[in-house]
Amino acid sequence: MSAQLAFGTYRIFDGDVEHVHALKDAITSGITLLDTSTNYMDGGAERAIALAMQGLPERVLKEVEIVSKFGYIQGSMMERVKEDESFDDIVKYAEHVYHCIDPEFMRDQLTHSLERLNRDQLDCYLIHNPEYFLLDAINKGVEEEERLDEMHRRLFDVFVALEQEVQKGRIRSYGISSNSFSRAKSDPEFLPYEGLVGLARKAAEYVAVESHHFTTIQLPLNLLEREGLSCAAWAKANGLRVLVNRPLNAQKGSQMYRLADYDEPVDYYTHLNLILELTDNELLQTFHNLLSELDGNRHRFGWIGEYEAFYYKQILPHLRKSLGSLDEEQRDALTRSLDLFFIQYSKMVAYECAKTTRQSLKDELDGCDSLLQECALSFLLRQDVIDYVLVGMRKSRYVQELEGMSQALRD
Repeated sequence: MSAQLAFGTYRIFDGDVEHVHALKDAITSGITLLDTSTNYMDGGAERAIALAMQGLPERVLKEVEIVSKFGYIQGSMMERVKEDESFDDIVKYAEHVYHCIDPEFMRDQLTHSLERLNRDQLDCYLIHNPEYFLLDAINKGVEEEERLDEMHRRLFDVFVALEQEVQKGRIRSYGISSNSFSRAKSDPEFLPYEGLVGLARKAAEYVAVESHHFTTIQLPLNLLEREGLSCAAWAKANGLRVLVNRPLNAQKGSQMYRLADYDEPVDYYTHLNLILELTDNELLQTFHNLLSELDGNRHRFGWIGEYEAFYYKQILPHLRKSLGSLDEEQRDALTRSLDLFFIQYSKMVAYECAKTTRQSLKDELDGCDSLLQECALSFLLRQDVIDYVLVGMRKSRYVQELEGMSQALRD
């Protein structure tokens, strides 16, 4: 196989001991690239990496490369901006999502990343989805030529600043992570990539260095979304390396799919019956009705991410409000039972989603006789234009399973 597995930290948090253990296990088992970003868990992912690397032998640490990204303004960074800490060229794309690739913003974010990671230098620093400017310009009706010219100006300015950071020793190289690299060239949201190396050369000339340090691109690629293979081929032809994200979260049309099989949870009905029995009274009827309804709709989620969004935005706030009306003893007892039930419910939804995925994608999955995740990863790991496939490994068990799967595919 050409590609290697890498650790993606999108949902990794330093407050979760299991996440830190998974990172440490991945590093000691031979994972050599960790991908993170300033906005992942509001900096928690970078702090988790620092915790995981504490105490590891120097011979192990020197083999590990850390790639981080900047661009998003969310969480505590959003609070800073809304409290009048201003940067140039901020894109206010939505109320909860701002974006910026201004050189001063990049320097600020790099400083904070290095502090969180407890490092003096980053191996590679990526501009994170710079196409937010394009999306905003499209929404504002800006003509294509004008918006692309401005996009290139912004990229050139930050390329210059990144080359300067290489000279200062705070980064070794830089690149771009873009969802738009995987768009068709005719798509208005497509980020043209064929001129990026030339832009990097001009940036290197501007700061009077012999060669540029633009080394890396990152983009979504999976069994369903293969448009990005063209970009990956271009990158390899130009001496760049390719990192692939979203290997198991795939989109077809407007529908997302999780390309993974899950076993039916054997304890689901035990916990369901217990919680329904516990809430089958007038005082807790609201909970009883909600849980009965959830059980009846466990197969109606398109993919596990849809359920997770629904849980955090709808179910959890409703439960907290309802629990607030109970006395402390009732609340504590019910909360414990609810926690156990929802662990099983999430597993059941994943199982139901996997069945739906198999049925909906039967043509695309023709010939996939093993686990969905094995077919999905095998497809990517065998591509000679891919260097690393980023996979979330929030538990040590996932690290072991993925390492075993990767080794089996290599054999």
